Amino acid sequence: MRRLVRTAVLPVGLAAALLAASGCSDKATGGSGGTAADGVKLGPGVTDKGVKVGIVSDLTGVYAPLGKSLTQAQQLYFEEVNKAGGVCGRQVEVVVRDHGYDVQRAMAAYSELRSGVVGITQFIGSPMVTALKQRISSDKLFTIPMAWSTSLLGNQYVQVTGTTYDVDAINALDFLSTDKGLKKGDKVGHVYFEGDYGESALAGAKHAAGKLGLTLVEQKIKATDNDMTAQAAALRNAGVKAILMSAGPRQSASLAGVARSRGLTVPIVASNSGFAPQLLQTPAAPALLKEFYLTSAGAPIGADIPAVQKLAAAYAAKYPGQPRDNAVVNGYTSAGLFTAALKKACAGKDLSRDGVIKAHRSTGAYDDGFGTPMDFSSADRPGTRKTYILRTDAKALGGLVIHKPAAESAMAKEYQVPTGG
Repeated sequence: MRRLVRTAVLPVGLAAALLAASGCSDKATGGSGGTAADGVKLGPGVTDKGVKVGIVSDLTGVYAPLGKSLTQAQQLYFEEVNKAGGVCGRQVEVVVRDHGYDVQRAMAAYSELRSGVVGITQFIGSPMVTALKQRISSDKLFTIPMAWSTSLLGNQYVQVTGTTYDVDAINALDFLSTDKGLKKGDKVGHVYFEGDYGESALAGAKHAAGKLGLTLVEQKIKATDNDMTAQAAALRNAGVKAILMSAGPRQSASLAGVARSRGLTVPIVASNSGFAPQLLQTPAAPALLKEFYLTSAGAPIGADIPAVQKLAAAYAAKYPGQPRDNAVVNGYTSAGLFTAALKKACAGKDLSRDGVIKAHRSTGAYDDGFGTPMDFSSADRPGTRKTYILRTDAKALGGLVIHKPAAESAMAKEYQVPTGG
């Protein structure tokens, strides 16, 4: 019986110290070149028998619940791959690092992984990946960020999956105007994290607000700000008719709770990382079940899609009692698209880093049956501009249902998405 995927999780710094103490070379950590017996060109992270992939997640910080789901879903995916014979006849090993949503820790984690993996299948955080873009390019390391800022576009080695935050904000305001009665002259609140995530979403909101004749009432916050009392009060006093929320689950819960308690019952539309189903088991649940929506390029874990339903069952069997949320689908499908590039590179007999990214960028259309067809041929564009509008539902698996199918608004279609270069 083939062995299952091995996962190594070490504190940042320990692995580097062990490497230095043992005098290991890049080749010893996972292969650095040459040609295998099967004629496949090798590269860092690839040997005759194995392929190492990296994960740099947030398992202890602001996005810890999502990070755990993403990581476990990817571990599940690679276990399934190994049971089926691996990739290019090689077993996959996953190496995990936790940065706790801290840029310096993320940079240290990257330094530990860079020479020993073929790529990174999950890297949480726009600020983290943005800080490392130049190094990623120099290392030619295929990286999939679990972040959707436009600052991450324009890098050949970084693949933003799905939409970007600005495109989602545009489609959200289109939804609010066509379905929720938002009209010219109305005020819309926007609570957003400082930094790449919030600024990207804000750019889209400003674009759509200008087209629709709306006035944005901005409330910038820090990732460490968990009490949204002041922001809710400011938006209520401004008389907003809707709210965009580009922050984390804790901030969404606080905002919804305070706003509803003060009679502000307007629709709230959060970015894709602004909700976690665990919130529906807290005192914030009643507020989050009133006119609370989520934008997402991916279908929710409870969607009536065969591939999603199969994943939901497999995840429950592997991790009984663990929450099944949108991050499960996101993590699993991201591991899938990364593996698709590896398999295509294998077919071309080139598993070097150049071979892997060339294989990935030659994919003009990608559809894995999970409800989000994408195009990876250009690093300057998001994989899609279609956004699902999801709605909270206490009875639904993962706490979300599809309120409106994925669609690209006219504003999103003509919008010139900026790139970070």
